[in-house]
Formats: sequence, C-alpha cells, structure tokens
Amino acid sequence: MIKVNSVLRARGYELIEGLHGLGLRVFADLKLIDIPNTMETDGAMLAEVKPELVTVMCCAGIDGMRAVQKAIGGTTEVLGVSVLTSLDEEECQAIFTCSTKAGVLRFARMAQLADLGGLILSSQEAEMLGAKQELVLTLNTPGIRPDWSLVAGDDQKRVMTPGKAIKAGVKRIVVGRPITQAKDPRGAVEKTLQEIEEALKESSTV
Repeated sequence: MIKVNSVLRARGYELIEGLHGLGLRVFADLKLIDIPNTMETDGAMLAEVKPELVTVMCCAGIDGMRAVQKAIGGTTEVLGVSVLTSLDEEECQAIFTCSTKAGVLRFARMAQLADLGGLILSSQEAEMLGAKQELVLTLNTPGIRPDWSLVAGDDQKRVMTPGKAIKAGVKRIVVGRPITQAKDPRGAVEKTLQEIEEALKESSTV
C-alpha cells in the first residue's frame, strides 16, 4: 500500500484513481479536520475514489469523525490520528494538558465512539491500547525507524523499530523516509520486510 499526503493535496483526488489504475492500494493520509459539515463533504468526495485508508484528526471531535465515516461508507477504513509522533511529552502536556499515553487513550475512546475502524498512534502506546479489551480498533503506527536507518533532519520523537512495533501489537506500520531517503530504497524495503517476518515468527511462538 502506498501512502500519499502532500502530493494528494497538490494533485487532487484524481491521483487516487490513477494509483488504483496501476494496481496500488492507497492510504490517503489527509488528516482531515474541520467542522462536521465540511468533513462530511470531504467524506462524500473521497467516497467517489475509494481509497483503502484515510486519516482524520481525532481532535476534530466525535461528530466530525463520524460524519466522515458515514459519508465515505464501508469500502474505506477511516483512521483517527491521535497524538502526532512528532510530539514529545512536554509538547503533549502543553497542547493537551496530559501525557502522551493519556492523550492517545482519550482519542482512542473518541475514535471508537465515532465508529472508526482504526487509530494512528506511536508504537510506544500500542501495547497499552492492545490491553484495553473494550477498544476494537486497528493499531497503525508511523514513526518507524529501523536501527540501520539514517533520516536527515528527523522530526519524529516517539519512534520504534519495525520488529518491536509488530511485537507491540501493531497491525500496520508506516515506513516513509527510511525508504525514500535510502541510497538503496529496494534494499531498505527488503530489510524492513525481513525484520517484520522475523518479528511475526517470534510473536507466533510466544
């Protein structure tokens, strides 16, 4: 699956159709946030091009998230973005007046009330959420940094390796710059997949 964000805003939703035409599944990382009426319109427009995944900001509120989910229908999984992985504890306290774990848990409960399919969070909070039996959300994590990766000007604060993220109970990992900035992107993908496979094998034997 390929994730698109800034280029999607520049090129428009037709880009999703183009990527589908190439046989690719699309993760539209738009981080939608607005009043519920506008978010409903966004959902209706996205329903026409049917990305496999789309993101909304949990801080948009339950009504706004629910409006997107209702308008977009069941063909697209809507993921609520909790606390951005570029925020550390101090910044989270300044913005949300709580710890990152408390903020993620708060947003997870909001996402569930909005009937979303999943949550975007850092791997560092995944194990905590996985233990919450009342929360039925897929866990999806950016901020993935393999030990071998060197990311120039890295702004991610709450990070984890692919293997550790899988072992923490994550369903999907989002790997961007460790691949796109690598001298050998194909090799970076292969090493990442190998690490995931090894983590899955280890998890299945526990």
